[in-house]
Amino acid sequence: MRKSASPETKGVALPLTSLDFNFTPFIVFWEVTRACAFACRHCRAKAQPWRHPQELSTEEGLHLIDQVADTKAPLLVFTGGDPMMRPDILKLISYAAGRVRRVSLAPSATHLVTPEAVEDTWQAGVSRFSVSLDGATAGVQDSFRGMPGSFKRTMEILEVITGRGYSVQVNTTVSRYNVEMMEEMASVVEGLRPAMWDIFFMVPTGRGTRDDMITPRQHEEVFRWLYHYSYTAPFDIKTTAGQHYRRVAIQESGGAGAAAPGFTSGDGIGRARGVNDGSGCCFVSHTGEVYPSGFLPLVAGNVRQNPLSRIYRDTPIFQELRDTARLKGKCGRCEYKMVCGGSRSRAYAVTGDYLQAEPCCIYQPEAEGGRP
Repeated sequence: MRKSASPETKGVALPLTSLDFNFTPFIVFWEVTRACAFACRHCRAKAQPWRHPQELSTEEGLHLIDQVADTKAPLLVFTGGDPMMRPDILKLISYAAGRVRRVSLAPSATHLVTPEAVEDTWQAGVSRFSVSLDGATAGVQDSFRGMPGSFKRTMEILEVITGRGYSVQVNTTVSRYNVEMMEEMASVVEGLRPAMWDIFFMVPTGRGTRDDMITPRQHEEVFRWLYHYSYTAPFDIKTTAGQHYRRVAIQESGGAGAAAPGFTSGDGIGRARGVNDGSGCCFVSHTGEVYPSGFLPLVAGNVRQNPLSRIYRDTPIFQELRDTARLKGKCGRCEYKMVCGGSRSRAYAVTGDYLQAEPCCIYQPEAEGGRP
C-alpha cells in the first residue's frame, strides 16, 4: 500500500486559478455506494441499509478513477451512502491517490470508523476526511441524522482524526432545525480544530423537503453573519449550495470580496467565480450515472457507456449550466451572475427548471433597485 504524505504536506492549497470549467471540473464526487446505516432527514440519496447489486465493481471503479484523472480534475471525493461499507474502499483510495491530485473521504459516523480505519484510510492516500455535524447538541444532531448516539460518535471520530494531526473538514447543513444555533455551532466546531467548515444550505431533494429549508431572508442573515465570523474563525470557511454567499461577500467587503477570508479558502475554491452544479462540479452515482451535482438529479450519461470527460464537456445539460447567458429571471439580469449564478439544483428542486432564478436569494439586481 502506498505510503501517504505527512499531515503537514497533504492537502496544501491548490493553485487552480487557471482551471477552465468548460473542460475540467474542480471536484468530482463518486457515490461509491448508497448503503448507509443512517436515515438522515436531508439525505439527497435516500440511502438504504444495503448495497445495490448494480454498484460499480472494483474494476469498474478503478476504470472510473482513470476517467477522473483524464479530466484533470484535482479533487476526487469518495462519498455515499457510507463509503466505509465498501470492502474494497482501501484499494480504491490507494489507486486514486496515485492518479488524482487529492482524495477526500466522507464516511458516516458509525462503528466502522475506528481509529484503525482512520489510520488505514489515511495511509492509503486520503488527504482529508469530511465529517458531518448538523447540531450543536445531541438532540438536534441525533434527530437530524436519524440515529441515536450520532452526536457522541461524530465527536469521537473527529477527536481521533484531529488528534493524529490529520486534515478534516466539518460539514454542516443549515436547515430550519439548526439555523438559530449557528453561533453555538461555530463554538463547537472551533473546539474540534478542523481545517475547514463547509456549510451546506438545504436543497429539497431526496428526503429533504421545502419545509426543511430556511427562508430567503434567513439565507441572507446567515451569509452576513458567516462573512464577518470568517475574519476570526481559526479555519477556512466555504459554502455549498449557497452560491449567493459570494455576492454577499463582495457587498460586505465594499467590492474587495475576492481578497476576504469569507470569499476565499485555502482549498483554492474562492476566486473570481465559484463552483456550481455542472460548472466545476460533477457527481457519479453508485451505478455510474453522471449528474451535474449530487443535488441536481438529472442524468447526463453513464460512465459504463461513455467517458466521464465527454459527458462533462459535451452533454447539453452541462453546457447549458455553464452558460450564464441562459440564466432566467433575475439571475439572468443580475450583475453578480458571473461570480454567483445561484444554486441550479435549488432552482430545479423548487421550480422544475435548473435555469430559473435562485429561489432563496432576496437580492434585486441593480436595474431593479439594488440591495434588498
